[in-house]
Amino acid sequence: MTSPLSRINLTPARKAIAAVAQFCAQGDIQKNLQTCVQLISSAARRGAKMVFLPEASDFIAETRVQPSQQAQSLDGPFMKEIQQAAKDNGIWISIGVHEQPPVNGMPYNTNAVISDEGTLVSVYRKLHLFDVNLKDGPRLIESSVTSRGEQIADPIDTPVGKLGLSICYDLRFPELAQRLRHRGAQLLCYPSAFTEATGAPHWEVLLRSRAIETQTYVFAAAQIGKHNPKRSSYGDAMIVDPWGAVVARCSRNSSEPTLATAEVNLDFLDKVRRESPVFSHKRTDIFPEYAS
Repeated sequence: MTSPLSRINLTPARKAIAAVAQFCAQGDIQKNLQTCVQLISSAARRGAKMVFLPEASDFIAETRVQPSQQAQSLDGPFMKEIQQAAKDNGIWISIGVHEQPPVNGMPYNTNAVISDEGTLVSVYRKLHLFDVNLKDGPRLIESSVTSRGEQIADPIDTPVGKLGLSICYDLRFPELAQRLRHRGAQLLCYPSAFTEATGAPHWEVLLRSRAIETQTYVFAAAQIGKHNPKRSSYGDAMIVDPWGAVVARCSRNSSEPTLATAEVNLDFLDKVRRESPVFSHKRTDIFPEYAS
């Protein structure tokens, strides 16, 4: 990147609208960009202060060489257009992209947050890479084409609350969500491209579990549909509240680009935490790893 990340201090509204997006990315970066910009504009028109876009919104690769060939830096043309769309529409954005590293190597799977002024304010690189070989299901070895992230990104202030960043497979590791809550997160996001084989039994259960355990709003933007002959995604983008209720979700009946919106109510979040103060009940004397 040509400039350091900017930190923006702001006080979120106690109530604000947020949106999660769902679409079927393919290998054409320009086409995917057009879809993203349309979703951003639509979310702003619906009154959202922040929109969450899926993992790999820039492209879904079909071959092992495509991620390294097509990935761009965070100051590349794809992100510049997304930043301009944020500024033009006056909306904050979380978006999953392939990030080309500054030196030669495999790209990162990255969740980038952009302010309504078009400024890149936070970057998280996926810690847990999806290496699985399911019987009668997909064989995906993400570590063969993706570099692993090495640190947690501190939660950041946004117009809808203090946001902790994760990506897709990170959903299966509650210790990351717990650590983000300890660091002040009121919201968690998981831009995703869940497989169909794992999505049906696990997706909603895991999202609601993370929301309940951490008493946070959870935003799960999702890829859906058949990206290419080798890859398809489950979809079911949703927003879950701190009590574990699904308060908005996108339909799985179509792979057309769509949004779901919900009100984020930080007064409700505080009420949940006040009436069920589980984090003050933690036995850090027994489990010191959860002390901070």
